[in-house]
Amino acid sequence: MAGRGDNSKGKPAGPVDTEPMRRAITGCVRSIAGNGEVEVSFANERPGLAGERIRLPEISKRPTAHELAVTRGLGDSMALRIACHDTNVHANLAPQGSDARAVFDAVEQARVESIGALRMAGVAANLQSVQEEKYAKANFSGIERQEEAPIGEAMAMLVREKLTGQKPPASAGKVLDLWRPFIEDKATGDLDNLKNVIEDQQAFAKLVRHMLSSMQMAEDLANDDNEPEEIENQSEEEQPSSGETENEEVEEEAGSDAAPAEQSDAADEEMDEGEMDGAEMSDDEMSDEADDHSETPGETRRPNSPFDDFNEKVDYHIFTEEFDEEITAEELCDEAELDRLRAFLDKQLAHLQGAVGRLANRLQRRLMAQQNRSWDFDLEEGYLDPARLVRLIIDPMQPLSFKKERDTQFRDTVVTLVIDNSGSMRGRPITVAASCADILARTLERCGVKVEILGFTTKAWKGGQARENWLASGKPAAPGRLNDLRHIIYKSADAPWRRSRRNLGLMMREGLLKENIDGEALMWAHQRLINRPEQRKILMMISDGAPVDDSTLSVNPGNYLERHLRAVIEQIETKSPVELLAIGIGHDVTRYYRNAVTIVDADELAGAMTEQLAELFADKAAGGRSSRGGRMRRAG
Repeated sequence: MAGRGDNSKGKPAGPVDTEPMRRAITGCVRSIAGNGEVEVSFANERPGLAGERIRLPEISKRPTAHELAVTRGLGDSMALRIACHDTNVHANLAPQGSDARAVFDAVEQARVESIGALRMAGVAANLQSVQEEKYAKANFSGIERQEEAPIGEAMAMLVREKLTGQKPPASAGKVLDLWRPFIEDKATGDLDNLKNVIEDQQAFAKLVRHMLSSMQMAEDLANDDNEPEEIENQSEEEQPSSGETENEEVEEEAGSDAAPAEQSDAADEEMDEGEMDGAEMSDDEMSDEADDHSETPGETRRPNSPFDDFNEKVDYHIFTEEFDEEITAEELCDEAELDRLRAFLDKQLAHLQGAVGRLANRLQRRLMAQQNRSWDFDLEEGYLDPARLVRLIIDPMQPLSFKKERDTQFRDTVVTLVIDNSGSMRGRPITVAASCADILARTLERCGVKVEILGFTTKAWKGGQARENWLASGKPAAPGRLNDLRHIIYKSADAPWRRSRRNLGLMMREGLLKENIDGEALMWAHQRLINRPEQRKILMMISDGAPVDDSTLSVNPGNYLERHLRAVIEQIETKSPVELLAIGIGHDVTRYYRNAVTIVDADELAGAMTEQLAELFADKAAGGRSSRGGRMRRAG
């Protein structure tokens, strides 16, 4: 309590119990959807709809009125999609072109949301909050030219205006004004008729197709492969032949055992336009970022490294470290190119996302099954405690007793994934490795396990500036390592996955992958791990071969790098608290690592990674890592 003359500001109230709000939102969503079986979850991920599964942003510990309105609006939008949208009708009437399809999808979503807005004023207000937030995040207010304004969004705004009478929010800027003359000139009659068929999805879609034809964005239905009469008679069980299905269908085909958060990115596109970065940002993530700045230099509890006297025992030295670099993905590549490379990575792996997602979901279930949970009892609110109801029988004047589940962290654990970025990984292996690392990072972070993703290569082929210095020095004999290292940080352990996701696209960059010096990469990753505060530390190496650097091996013994790698591995496995695993792609790494798996095809990587980690967590309770050796060593 503040004393006399104390003008300090009082501490804010504690976190708000968000469970009643979650239950209320879930009830509203199911009511609007007309389906009591709809599954609603809240997570720090992009909002998404997959079949009858809805994912909404996690409600923060001190939610604002605007945040709650946005969350409710997203739930209303997805519930209306379930209640008022027919996937087969939409797929059958959808145009073929990507631009036309984007407009068609946006307008259909506007129709669905307009139905709810016309029926319920509260839903209309919630949906308006979603639109306001979405356009503000997309910086629509800064768009000044028509070529910068997305016509799909402009069409959706105009359709909402025609159907509900609501003007676009101020955050939409001039997007609609830039396109309004063109759209109204080409499709005035059809726009005026939309309200008459708002409840009839098929008739509405035909009008939209006619508008797209008038704007020369798509063929009219009369010229399409599917005639209107054929569409009307088509059975609902028939699947569209175009292969362009709704995102919900893609999600359902991915497998019913996959949780919404583990589906492919295609599932999230269902509500991609409604992504709320601000709502997704939880207090936990904010504290993670703060931790990075709150570490105290020179902490006395810093553990001793098993490599303190390593150089005295191993015949390995470095000609010069002057040109080595440890660098983040953002420093190597600008934001625009990272976004482009990430999009390319997603495109390459579109067909793998479902399978990898199911494996990751299986891992998550296995980890969460081991999560330690405890309860607080004798509370004034929470879940009714039936074990204490007997007290009411003995003494009716006793108050009801409630309990509340208290989640403790699954494990105080950090996992580092080290990916070989050498030239031999080019193509399919590096693409699959990047995708698997991405999905595993997302999965493990949901289980309370922090993840770091690192890569290693060299700055040049066959030696760089280090070799030039060696040549200038008169080529002294046995110079040791003779290339410039490049160690890349794709995601630090304290960075939230959502902020580092695009960095993994850097592995797709032409010219990045060169040579690999595995021993020093392991030492670097190990040193980063050993300085972490977590109690349990796991290091996973993903490589497709032995260490190779032509510059070094041309002036040193042929097994110089391999011998060093073996020594590093032995030091970690015997003298370090770090648990070391390895996966070899097309190369037998079991001859180096005690706990290792060798796979033949890069497509097996997802299964190998999830199985290794699942066994590792399970075996910890069964007696430590010594029991894992036999099971995890396999080749071919």
